[in-house]
Amino acid sequence: MFNALLLEKDDAGFRATVTALDPARLPEAGDVLVQPEYSTLNYKDGLALTNKAPVVRQWPMVAGIDGAGTVLESRHPAWKAGDRFVHNGFGVGETHWGCLAERARLKGDWLVALPAAFTPRQAMAIGTAGYTAMLCVMALERHGLSPAAAAGEVLVTGATGGVGSIAVAVLARLGYRVVAATGKSAEADYLMALGASSVIDRAELSAPGKPLQKERWAAVVDAVGSHTLVNALAQTRYGGAVAACGLAQGADLPGTVMPFILRSVALLGVDSVMAPLPLRQQAWARLARDLDPLLLERITTEVSLAGAVAAAQQLMAGQVRGRVVVKIG
Repeated sequence: MFNALLLEKDDAGFRATVTALDPARLPEAGDVLVQPEYSTLNYKDGLALTNKAPVVRQWPMVAGIDGAGTVLESRHPAWKAGDRFVHNGFGVGETHWGCLAERARLKGDWLVALPAAFTPRQAMAIGTAGYTAMLCVMALERHGLSPAAAAGEVLVTGATGGVGSIAVAVLARLGYRVVAATGKSAEADYLMALGASSVIDRAELSAPGKPLQKERWAAVVDAVGSHTLVNALAQTRYGGAVAACGLAQGADLPGTVMPFILRSVALLGVDSVMAPLPLRQQAWARLARDLDPLLLERITTEVSLAGAVAAAQQLMAGQVRGRVVVKIG
C-alpha cells in the first residue's frame, strides 16, 4: 500500500484526504513507476485541492501536477531504476493520477532528468511555476530581449507568487532591471532580496486604463491577465514584448489592438502543460544555470502530505508567498 492525496467527488460531496491505496489501482497508461520524494502546490493544484474550479476531469483523482524523485521500474528505453526525474504538467493530477503520492505511474516521455544542480526538494521549490517563469524568459529572448538591448525596465506582475518570484530572481541574475508588481506591500524587502530594483503596487495596473500609456517596459512577464495584462501592454515600449502565462486576476483581455498596431508590441502566449520535451529540457538546463539555488530557501515553505490541503486553502486565499513544497515520505 502507498499513501496518496486522493480527491473524490460523488453524491456525498467533495473530499480531499490522504488515503492508503493498493498499487494495483495505479493507471495502466504509464511505462515508468516512480517514487516522488517531493511535490509542490501550484495554482492549478490549489484549484483542484479546494474544488474551486473544474480542474479535475476524472474521479477519483490523485492530486499533484509536479513531482521529483526516483524511478523504481521502467519499460521506457530512456529510463531505468535509480534515475532521478522531474515531472511537470501533461494533465497529471487532472486526467492522470498525480505525484502527491508515495507512488506514481507516469509516461517516460513526460519526464526530464533531474539537473545535477538541484535536489528533488529544490526542483519542487521551482516546480511548474518556476519552470513556466523560465519559459517566459526564453520566449522574450527569442523575441530579441537581452540585457544589452533592453531599453527600459522589465516588469513582473504577481511578483510574490511562484511564477513571479522565480521570474524576478532569474531576470535579475541575467542583468535586467526588474520592477516587481505586487499587492503585498509588506513583501517589498522579500522582492528586493530576490533582485528586484523597485517594487510597485499592483493597483497601478489592475484597474481599466487608457489603450496607450507612457512607454516604460522593455518586456513583461505577466501571470495575472485581465486589466493588469492590458495595462502592461499599453505601457510596453515600442517593439517590446509581453509573455503571458496566467490569469490570477481573470481570463478576460479587455483591451484594444493599439499597442500591437501602433507600437509593434508582441503578446507571447506561454504554455507549460504540453510544452514539448526539448523545450522542457532546455528550460530546466537554463534554471540550473541562471537561478541561484540559495534563493530557493528564501521563497520556499515546506509542508507534509497531510498538510497539503490546508496549504492549498491558504494559496487560494492569497496568503502564500513564493512556493510551497510538499514532502511526500
